Amino acid sequence: MGLENGELFARAPVEIAPGAVHVPRWLSIERQSEIAAACREWARGPAPMRHTAMPRGGQMSVQTVCLGWHWMPYRYSRTADDVNGAPVAAVPDWLKDLGRDAVAAAYGDRTEYDADAVLINFYDATAKMGMHQDKEEVTDQPVVSLSIGDSCTFRFGNPQTRGKPYTDVLLESGDLFVFGGPSRFAYHGVPKISPGTAPAGCGIEGGRLNLTLRETGLS
Repeated sequence: MGLENGELFARAPVEIAPGAVHVPRWLSIERQSEIAAACREWARGPAPMRHTAMPRGGQMSVQTVCLGWHWMPYRYSRTADDVNGAPVAAVPDWLKDLGRDAVAAAYGDRTEYDADAVLINFYDATAKMGMHQDKEEVTDQPVVSLSIGDSCTFRFGNPQTRGKPYTDVLLESGDLFVFGGPSRFAYHGVPKISPGTAPAGCGIEGGRLNLTLRETGLS
């Protein structure tokens, strides 16, 4: 679930673009800490967290570990073929439930959302994410994004181009961002992390954790 003890500090959802909704302070500090602890365990393996290698030889500045399906540019696999070939850990039921709660918080409808892939990205103070689309999935179900730790500038664009128009959104620890419908394939990225902004007790002392939950439609 989302906020439990922090309802008094929650802010109303904001629609950034059609189908793209920012829900500030959705996760309580306690829930953030629990999720961060789980991420540390997943980062150890069986397929450990790594800097993803790009096809042209570069390396992503963020570090990533996956659940359910292992993401590689630009496909999914059940095994970490670009790391150690190990099977990918399953998406736990509690995280699937959190995804359904997130969709309900954004759209007012819990639906039958069933996240079968989770990408867990860790950003240090200098990490960035270029403008890209999430389009390896074969379904148009929304993407659920959770932030824990340092704040970031999240650049949310349009489905046609990496350039303008786009909107820069400050995502803070505990924030939820859901994008689906007309915005499902919008370009988006993270041009900046704000070091030293993680709140006490969130489970991350430095850097930013971002969990993106996806329903792939793959069998």
